[in-house]
Amino acid sequence: MVNDTAPTARSAPRRTAPAGTPPGDVPTARAALRRLARVRLTGRGIALLCTGALLGACGVLLELPDVVGLGGAAMLAVGFAWAVMGLQRLEAGRGALIVARELTPHPVVRGQSTAVRLVVGARSRTGAAYERLARLRLSEQAAHELAGPHGIRARVTAHPDRISVRYTLTPSRRGRWPLGPLLTTRTDVFGLVRTTQPLGEPTRVAVRPRTVDLHTRTRVLGDVDRAATGARLASTDDSVLREYVAGDDPRRVHWAGSARQGRLMVRADESAGVRPVTVLLDRSLLAPPPDARTAGWPTQRGVHRLEDGEHAVELAASIAVSFLEAGHPARLVATGGAAQPSAFAAGALTGRAAVLDAAVDLAGHRSTTEADEAMAATARALRVSRTQAEITVAVLAPLPAGSSHELARLAAEGTCWAIVTPPRSDGNDDAAERTAADLRQAGWRVAVCDSGTPPARAWALLTERAA
Repeated sequence: MVNDTAPTARSAPRRTAPAGTPPGDVPTARAALRRLARVRLTGRGIALLCTGALLGACGVLLELPDVVGLGGAAMLAVGFAWAVMGLQRLEAGRGALIVARELTPHPVVRGQSTAVRLVVGARSRTGAAYERLARLRLSEQAAHELAGPHGIRARVTAHPDRISVRYTLTPSRRGRWPLGPLLTTRTDVFGLVRTTQPLGEPTRVAVRPRTVDLHTRTRVLGDVDRAATGARLASTDDSVLREYVAGDDPRRVHWAGSARQGRLMVRADESAGVRPVTVLLDRSLLAPPPDARTAGWPTQRGVHRLEDGEHAVELAASIAVSFLEAGHPARLVATGGAAQPSAFAAGALTGRAAVLDAAVDLAGHRSTTEADEAMAATARALRVSRTQAEITVAVLAPLPAGSSHELARLAAEGTCWAIVTPPRSDGNDDAAERTAADLRQAGWRVAVCDSGTPPARAWALLTERAA
């Protein structure tokens, strides 16, 4: 039986070992004490313990040794069951059990479902293992961001040598979230005590941001590419064909050449004159890390900040992925202290995975001072590494007055576009307009969008302004 989602276990505080205790014995002793503390008496165990105590008391009062022995035997049976169940480890011994967890697909996309298959089986085909499986109840643990408010509903299939559990997760938040460990509940043979123990290791589930296909093949970008190459773009008749390899864009397949050669061929020169694209994401738009949040988190403002941050990440990821699928080498760069930005990714499949994986772990800055320093450092690093043909598309929060100098200088060395997104919780539209005006004066093409604007709408506003 699989219950609803249980709360994720918290790590125990670290304690120092007593002097003279062998280091290897401390974790083992603590684990044994924790297992013993989890054992609880069942109704039958409580009744037997009370009956044994009553018989022992009556035997002492009436001076009946046999009655005292009978009561002592009852209490000893309960104590023995408690000790055996508490010291017994499910993953060790002749009846050892193992856990296998598989997610399809993985990584997961926010808001989309993934199927999970969980199998609890016997490590060896022994009677002890089968006996444990027969008396086992399962409860899967999952982070709230994975399970949602309604928990997990699963379908269980029991076999003599294994228990198979299938359920579906629909993640509501981007990030890496724990799934597991599995919680097991079992009773002893006589039903006197019950214990709950974790089994198996937790699985870290990577949840990628959602993306939307954007129309990057616009007239404006076409003119920019022609200006960069200084010549007309190659036609399909001028193409040099090569054999298709995994990861090539299917739209590059040259069907006439494939028919002549008898195997898939692609146009090798379709990327000629296509410029690399850097998508810059201002992490000031994202919620701060959990350890940097205030005591009142989450508040109404905090809820808005979370959603605003997710929209910003999805917008930046959609832009990068759309350029990749259009044939541009692209990368997603978040503001930070890295001295060297990540390399450009290429290919619709491998490049998409690299960009989305880079977006999984993004979190906001801890303070405004850190955010300003990170923006300046990232802008300087981009200026050092960029090429003349490179296109920069930035998703920005409103910048404080006087802090956009380093970022504005990027426009002097290439094409720069920006979408300025004021967080709803700030309510300061003047800062967004001031940032947009400063960047336009430096040569940027800028659009100001409200937080939560769909990526397709935000991109359309930017391309319309650039036209």
